[in-house]
Amino acid sequence: MAKPPGARLNILVLNQISANGLKRLPAERYSTGKDIAAPDAVLVRSADMHALAIAASVQAIARAGAGTNNIPVAAMSARGVPVFNAPGANANAVKELVLTGMLLAARNIAPALRFVGSLDPAMADMDKAVEEGKKNFAGFELAGHTLGIVGLGKVGCLVADAAIKLGMNVLGYDPDITVDAAWSLPAQVRKAASVAEVLKNSDFVTLHVPLVAATRDLVNTDNLKLMRSGAVLLNFSREGVVNEAAMLAALDAKQLRAYVCDFPSAALNHHAGVIALPHLGASTREAEENCALMVVDQMRDYLEHGNVVNAVNFPAVSMARESAYRVAIANANVPNMLGQISTAMAQAGLNIHNMVNKSRGDMAYTLVDVESPVSEAVLEHLRAIDGVLAVRYLPDSAV
Repeated sequence: MAKPPGARLNILVLNQISANGLKRLPAERYSTGKDIAAPDAVLVRSADMHALAIAASVQAIARAGAGTNNIPVAAMSARGVPVFNAPGANANAVKELVLTGMLLAARNIAPALRFVGSLDPAMADMDKAVEEGKKNFAGFELAGHTLGIVGLGKVGCLVADAAIKLGMNVLGYDPDITVDAAWSLPAQVRKAASVAEVLKNSDFVTLHVPLVAATRDLVNTDNLKLMRSGAVLLNFSREGVVNEAAMLAALDAKQLRAYVCDFPSAALNHHAGVIALPHLGASTREAEENCALMVVDQMRDYLEHGNVVNAVNFPAVSMARESAYRVAIANANVPNMLGQISTAMAQAGLNIHNMVNKSRGDMAYTLVDVESPVSEAVLEHLRAIDGVLAVRYLPDSAV
């Protein structure tokens, strides 16, 4: 049963979330905390929710970041619960780390730092040792080399632009590039027809794709053989996108110069050809705040008005309020659902003022504004329709 208009909403916070983000939840309407028993929504960053018993009261999950692998998305979809994320909010932070990774590999920064750190500050001839040792760390400049980018979303586009400004040639591949990303992509980027083409023709390859079934082991034994001798592979996407064993074999065979990633593991640690960072991709003050602000605003808009923006498992649906009485319905994408919803409301004497319905794969979502209050009996009738996953009544708090 829906909470009465104006009732407080309880938000479970599983990780440290930017204070400025939490301030977007008015204290008179929202309670936030780490020990809430029956939350209306969950705010999370990296906490693994797969083993958690997610309360039946949860209406939304908001991930302050891009990836949602730590959230049981399929299970939430089956319950009609959207999972929000913050695509692009940490893009600049990741872009800067990719540039850092290229420079670390090209200029042999990691071994050079280890060499300097090994010098005894009390030694009398340190200057001589430095001069003799530095020849072991000679590198090369980025300008004139080719950077291959797999995945041309917000991060990929920013990386492309920065690399071009550094004098690099850029080759990009993304079969699912969005219209917005295409507009953002610098004109100098050459378009590749496949991942294989990128790997074969690049001195550096950086990956910016989500980890899904189609991208697991995207870089593997077969296509690593295509890479140029001495090339550098960068992975600030997800660890499963690269087959770790195949990549280590390529390093041992001197096929690759280096593997730079944000995902340390027992196999990678201390390997001479690996530069592994401790999940620093979005670890900046700016990125953490941007992510928090974005997902909090999206979550609040959904809880109060039913609008869906940047949910990984729901279609994007937004409708300006033209009535004080709104019903939000999540349902399986099956025939005649809209007809059944409309009939149920008509039988209850409700006049539909406005309606929006969209689908995404197996999920459909409908917002309906009606001209009079909706009774609990009508809501229960809607919930009883075969295929309906969740029904929420969202009257304007002023009524």
